[in-house]
Amino acid sequence: MKKFNFRKVLDGFTASSPGSGSSGSSNSGGGAGSGAPHSGGPAGLLREEIQESLTSEYFQICKTVRHGFPYQPTALAFDPVQKILAIGTRTGAIRILGRPGVDCYCQHESGAAVLQLQFLINEGALVSAGSDDTLHLWNLRQKRPAILHSLKFNRERITYCHLPFQSKWLYVGTERGNTHIVNIESFILSGYVIMWNKAIELSTKTHPGPVVHLSDSPRDEGKLLIGYENGTVVFWDLKSKRAELRLYYDESQREGRKSESCKPILKVEYKTSRNSEPFIIFSGGLSYDKACRRPSLTIMHGKAITVLEMDHPIVEFLTLCETPYPNEFQEPYAVVVLLEKDLIVVDLTQSNFPIFENPYPMDIHESPVTCTAYFADCPPDLILVLYAIGVKHKKQGYSNKEWPITGGAWNLGTQTYPEIIITGHADGSIKFWDASAITLQMLYKLKTSKVFEKQKIGDGKQTCEIVEEDPYAIQMIYWCPESRIFCVSGVSAYVIIYKFSRHEITTEIVSLEVRLQYDVEDIITPEPETSPPFPDLSSQLPSSRSLSGSTNTVASEGVTKDSIPCLNVKTRPVRMPPGYQAELVIQLVWVDGEPPQQITSLAVCSAYGIVAFGNCNGLAVVDFIQKTVLLSMGTIDLYRSSDLYQRQPRSPRKNKQFIADNFCMRGLSNFYPDLTKRIRTSYRSLTELNDSPVPLELERCKSPTSDNVNGHCTSPTSQSCGSGKRLSSADVSKVNRWGPGKPPFRKAQSAACMEISLPVTTEESRENSYSRSRSSSISSIDKDSKEAITALYFMESFARKNDSTISPCLFVGTSLGMVLIMSLSLPSAEEQRLTEPVMVLPTGTFLSLKGAVLTFSCMDRTGGLMQPPYEVWRDPNNVDENEKSWRRKLVVNCPSLSQETGDHQYTIICSEKQAKVFSLPSQTCLYVHNITETSFILQADVVVICNSACLACFCANGHIMIMSLPSLRPMLDVNYLPLTDMRIARTFCFTNEGQALYLVSPTEIQRLTYSQEMCDNLQDMLGDLFTPIETPEAQNRGFLKGLFGGSGQTFDREELFGEAAAGKASRSLAQHIPGPGSIEGMKGAAGGVMGELTRARIALDERGQRLGELEEKTAGMMTSAEAFSKHAHELMLKYKDKKWYQF
Repeated sequence: MKKFNFRKVLDGFTASSPGSGSSGSSNSGGGAGSGAPHSGGPAGLLREEIQESLTSEYFQICKTVRHGFPYQPTALAFDPVQKILAIGTRTGAIRILGRPGVDCYCQHESGAAVLQLQFLINEGALVSAGSDDTLHLWNLRQKRPAILHSLKFNRERITYCHLPFQSKWLYVGTERGNTHIVNIESFILSGYVIMWNKAIELSTKTHPGPVVHLSDSPRDEGKLLIGYENGTVVFWDLKSKRAELRLYYDESQREGRKSESCKPILKVEYKTSRNSEPFIIFSGGLSYDKACRRPSLTIMHGKAITVLEMDHPIVEFLTLCETPYPNEFQEPYAVVVLLEKDLIVVDLTQSNFPIFENPYPMDIHESPVTCTAYFADCPPDLILVLYAIGVKHKKQGYSNKEWPITGGAWNLGTQTYPEIIITGHADGSIKFWDASAITLQMLYKLKTSKVFEKQKIGDGKQTCEIVEEDPYAIQMIYWCPESRIFCVSGVSAYVIIYKFSRHEITTEIVSLEVRLQYDVEDIITPEPETSPPFPDLSSQLPSSRSLSGSTNTVASEGVTKDSIPCLNVKTRPVRMPPGYQAELVIQLVWVDGEPPQQITSLAVCSAYGIVAFGNCNGLAVVDFIQKTVLLSMGTIDLYRSSDLYQRQPRSPRKNKQFIADNFCMRGLSNFYPDLTKRIRTSYRSLTELNDSPVPLELERCKSPTSDNVNGHCTSPTSQSCGSGKRLSSADVSKVNRWGPGKPPFRKAQSAACMEISLPVTTEESRENSYSRSRSSSISSIDKDSKEAITALYFMESFARKNDSTISPCLFVGTSLGMVLIMSLSLPSAEEQRLTEPVMVLPTGTFLSLKGAVLTFSCMDRTGGLMQPPYEVWRDPNNVDENEKSWRRKLVVNCPSLSQETGDHQYTIICSEKQAKVFSLPSQTCLYVHNITETSFILQADVVVICNSACLACFCANGHIMIMSLPSLRPMLDVNYLPLTDMRIARTFCFTNEGQALYLVSPTEIQRLTYSQEMCDNLQDMLGDLFTPIETPEAQNRGFLKGLFGGSGQTFDREELFGEAAAGKASRSLAQHIPGPGSIEGMKGAAGGVMGELTRARIALDERGQRLGELEEKTAGMMTSAEAFSKHAHELMLKYKDKKWYQF
């Protein structure tokens, strides 16, 4: 452990000023700025007491595991002996699944779509065929599979592959109709080729098309069945190299016959059973007569025909059988059906064909994921409690047999702390997942839409005008695991507070309605005669009005909508099952024809009984114990040092048109609507399952505080103004004059100010879309700025400068980088909490940073991270507890206040541009770190790793950066993941113990770690894909059965396809590429305890390969020697009896 004395470090600097607040500028990588300390008397004493134990050796970025359904699946394969399943995707990914906990992800470097997968049954290997016409051989005998060999076809395109059981020769069909044979061991092409013109009749004049099917005969391995696209089927004799049978499908034969139009049958499987009729299973084939008929799978068993309708199109299906031998009774027991968005397994052993309960988290995307939250090292009893509640609501009707895919091996490993992942969805549902030990299992599902009335046709017009679809979509999540208080905000501008209970209740849902309006003084004089046409702009800015919270407001009947919420809360008593039960619903309402803006920040404190939320209009604070609104105020009014509840009279404002542009706050994670357009316009991308990357042109103007509307890049700190006369800076200072104690208007320093533009006509926008300006001062003068609330934080802290006592505080961060501290006045006696009012008071304390504020945190004087106060959970519906006196048990982490004067607390604040550490109560800035100048931070969190706190940041340029606290020394800066779409920015989140996650595709969650210890132990935590299993023996066929039932002897493919008989293939046809399997395998195993063994095994494999080559050379030399010996012996016999004179 090293003790840092920054005064000694500063001795080497001669050019630093004592009061300097800047740090070194960052490079293009996005994080080279150094933490610059600020000097000060008491602060300097506090700074020397901190001992930081974290170093760069504690951090390393590594992907751990991927959860969810493989996005855009294309191929399916199953190993009947190892009992593992492989799924290929259009993006070149391969997911290999075994028993629960065995889940492996592989990726082709080329990114080409996977056309087909073939297991080398019970060999621990997999062959993949890609759309780039390349075959790959994967080694599955290691926890991180790697490619051993690749074969690239140059002149023909691969269409189909087939690998017979216990064969090392792979049949490859091509687009030209030819069939090639590849040696799996050496991955070299054989000289044996089945040309398309030899397979069809000579009299056929048309090309049969690509090869679409290949399979060997179960009775005779020397016969190959070839199917062509035009309907031609050829039964090929491999030994005689001729077609034994040809079948043709002629569409013209159906002419004159009246038949109904049916969907094509894409695949058929025929499986035999010893004790019952055979199974015939096929997909498709139903008629088109029924409208909206869903995709189907038909199972024919004897005279019984069962049609299973699917929710999504069928990609592929496989029948699972007891034996891998095709010439025996297969005894099918299940059918794996791969759908476009789901994976199901049908039980064939029961007459009603039920499906198995899927143990994998394949339903993450059941409704599109809109937000995520990750909690590591949470209270251990939570997982058991949530599972006990959630298991009661599971679906019924599943098969009573165990999941049939049971391959691989998995153990818990060394990571034992509980982890929970929460996902919010577009339909308003919330899912709690057990993520312990790199697995994922759903615990509990909560439906927030149940608190609202269902929307009927013709009703709720005010809602339809705001949200076209998904009015219940979850936008933000706040969860306190200790108190079990859960709070969500939705896209329809509502907040719901839930409390956890083990008992069912029936009660009415309490709701509050809050008016929240942005009120700003004019700095623009409108000139209607010069205004450009804006057809959608119908509303005008109303006059100044009171913004205090209101309840039970009545909707106006006039044209202008006012005091109308987006959704209607149920007014009748509602039955609430055990689990999370709605305590309070808070809704923002329309204000003078303006729809409520989406919520941008949310925070709850169970100890105070207060919830705070804000948007681009202002801040609202609600007491959810007394069910009252404490504060509802515009952002500008928060700066006033006078009493918040006393309003100064103002003169009426001039009418001003709203601009059809709006903002994007909170680092692209929340999207805010147009003031006159629907909320759904900017939110639609959150709920789309299509993986559409953001265009490069759009990315160039993206910022955590910017959005792109109608071709213009707007900013929350610089809104495009309508046509009007701009005032000079002197005039602006006269109009926008602050009162006593009110700070001057802050310059817009958000990253969004880099690229802004005024509204122009369509023709002008095509040629000059953006007016680039990096001057924040110009932006703040020329633009009518709108300041949003982007971060909120409750903490026991020092509300004012040089306070001697701590008190409940609310930290408020804005999109302009301003931090305001609000003081909360709570009743001193706990018994008075239900009756005495709670006051929210201004303190006049302002702090500032560059860019929108993202997160807060506090540390004590010893460097320990301080948790916000919370209430210990108790069941609110427990009868025994209600009989007792009402008293809450609170846990408050206060900084130790000694007799010495000086600072006792750190406050860490991070914005989209920089991080600062302030010491309280002196409010001295100790350290500042300019994290990035050329990009912006999307997500930042203060986390704990190895019992020490650090600041973790994810930047828009793909960098993940870790900084120590409180000194803000850079510990890690890795270019991990470029921002390709908004989904990553919306779902990326950090948590304790070096864990993080994001939604890598619309259906998959990618987890990663930035902990070196986790990377070292990852190999031990991953499951084994291959386990040594003895291949089942084939049944004895008997003499007569072998004589009359097919080929009596085993077919020798080596003799037929080997180089000696078939010769060598053309080098230009395919190129062999040695795979990096040995190198990658060593890298994957080097971090764990099996690293040395893996390296030794790889070395032995390489040595064995060299010995094999040497053995081949030796065998060749021995053959030559035997031939020479034979020749010499013959020559000796020839001249044995001859005399010397006979020569």
